Amino acid sequence: MAGPTTPAWLQQAFERRSFVLGAFQGGVGMLLAARMGYIAVAENERYRLAAESNRVNLSLIPPRRGWILDRNGAPLASNRADFRVDIIPERIDNPDHVVDTLSDLLKFEPGDREDLRQKLQESQGFQPIPVASGLNYDTFAAISVRLPDLHGVVPTRGFSRYYPTGPAIGHLIGYVGTAAKEEYEKEKIPLLVTPGFKLGKDGIEKQFEQVLRGQPGARRVEVTASGRIVRDLSTREDVQGKPVHLTIDGPLQDYAARRIGLESGSVVVMDCHTGDLLCMASMPSFDPNSFSDGIGRIEYKMLSENERVPLRNKVLKGLYPPGSTVKPMVAMAFLEAGLDPEASVGCGGGLRVGNRVFHCWNRRGHGSVNMAKGIYQSCDVYFYHFAQKLGMDVIAPMAKRCGMGQEFPLPVASQFYGTVPDPAWKQRKYGQAWQPFDTVNATIGQGYMLANPLQLAVMAARLATGYEVMPRLLIDGTKPKFQTMNFHGNHVEVIQKAMSDVVNGPGTAGRARIPVDGILMAGKTGTAQVVGLNVSSGKGGIWKHRDHGLFIFFAPFDKPRYAGAVVIEHGGGSGSAYPIARDVMTYLFDPVKGLEALHAMEKQWGGTAQQRLAATYAGYAAAAGINVPPAPTDIAAVSREVDAEARAAAQPQTANTGAIDPGPEPE
Repeated sequence: MAGPTTPAWLQQAFERRSFVLGAFQGGVGMLLAARMGYIAVAENERYRLAAESNRVNLSLIPPRRGWILDRNGAPLASNRADFRVDIIPERIDNPDHVVDTLSDLLKFEPGDREDLRQKLQESQGFQPIPVASGLNYDTFAAISVRLPDLHGVVPTRGFSRYYPTGPAIGHLIGYVGTAAKEEYEKEKIPLLVTPGFKLGKDGIEKQFEQVLRGQPGARRVEVTASGRIVRDLSTREDVQGKPVHLTIDGPLQDYAARRIGLESGSVVVMDCHTGDLLCMASMPSFDPNSFSDGIGRIEYKMLSENERVPLRNKVLKGLYPPGSTVKPMVAMAFLEAGLDPEASVGCGGGLRVGNRVFHCWNRRGHGSVNMAKGIYQSCDVYFYHFAQKLGMDVIAPMAKRCGMGQEFPLPVASQFYGTVPDPAWKQRKYGQAWQPFDTVNATIGQGYMLANPLQLAVMAARLATGYEVMPRLLIDGTKPKFQTMNFHGNHVEVIQKAMSDVVNGPGTAGRARIPVDGILMAGKTGTAQVVGLNVSSGKGGIWKHRDHGLFIFFAPFDKPRYAGAVVIEHGGGSGSAYPIARDVMTYLFDPVKGLEALHAMEKQWGGTAQQRLAATYAGYAAAAGINVPPAPTDIAAVSREVDAEARAAAQPQTANTGAIDPGPEPE
């Protein structure tokens, strides 16, 4: 039984409890004081920085890219100051409101509005989405004052990439764009997700990304709790990327691209002394200025529906039967094998090989034909006859020595190398033995033989000079020394004279003479069949059934300085190619005369390449509205598909056992 509860006992219990509670409170107070002291002293720097970060915002400034310059120091790709707007998707709380407000302020067409909405839906969150660039100050200011209601919108004053000649250099220079998820995973640095930063996506822009990129700057600003900027504190300027100096002659590149006109094809011009590539024009093309801001659905529809494939670089990735342009090379193989250039054959319009008759392009025949006449009149029977005597084992090695099938050490993402067929190749490819008709087809540049325009230009340079000219695209301050081709005797002069007669004598390209006093251009026409004569004559009808037109050339013919090639896809024969070569070389030697001819043609065509591209786009936009499928986010992947299709179509999967009936050459 418990004892009585007395006042003394109650007083004693209260005091004990008060002591325990006071001790506990004192201990807690000491712990709090110790913790506060630790924070104030030991972790002073940490919390000072945290507080500073709430007050101060640090952002990267995208570096200005290095310029891409032509051989004369003029810009092929530069930067221009502009106002731009980007969106960071992960910061948006009301996407529809942002899209509608920006579209109204920027006066977007319905298709552009839907493109922006699609990009937001497919975004990675952290990846900035470019909305518009090149804005005027009033529009930029109108967006800036609405930022409290436009979370995630980032207006920026900076620099954007600018390509002065637009589509003329699209395939060569490439374009820039925001980093894709895969690119960020390979190089996880904050710069890649900084609004306004773009990296090279294709061409020279991609190959020299680390050189062109530069070093980012930084900006420190004082902000409120809501993020509103109070004042600038300090700025560290960016370091511009280094320039890349190309061998390309900018005005010549632009002229050649424009001169291709309404055709689909390419022009290559190179310096025989140095190997410098002066021109690598591929048309039709795309405008890298619009690609750099993200291609829209209307533009993608316009490009993807064009049967002339504007996304393919035809200089490096166009493979064509070279046609009769190989005849000077084949003649050189004959000479090196010991054939007398005066040895002749009678051409009656065809030659029987086995149980087949292989026709000459001139069904009436050329009469007695020696090597020179075989070249300047492009007599097929001459080459059929002596190829049967000397064999493909003489021709194929010469083709490879002259650059066909060769990969060149150029700073490009990829090249298609074509095919130089021979008995061993056919056995590997098709498991079949080489036949006499294979030699006949190959000796006129048909059958399995394929080359790209750059290889044809190199072949022209090597035949013209007798040296192993190697193409180069970068200026490095040195002049290369080429190895001799070791052609015997006067063989180079024999080929030079015969190719001069193609243009300046009784040959197949009299209209290719350049109107410049004292300058004679030499060349060789070529017509490459696409379908058999039983399907189409190759001169008209369905565009894809017309023959390709080719022309290789060099000038001056007796002291070659420049060499090149023109290939026109489905141009109906060589008559579509050599007038372009004539005008391009005229411009090279006499720019005034060249431009006079070009301006007259552009009036008929509807303006320059850029003007025609803009007009085509306007037509598509007016007709399509928003009822167009969205553009793919990865244009590089689309380009790879285009290249894969071209490679698959170039070489037949089954052996070709037919005899090629060459179409007529111009006279």
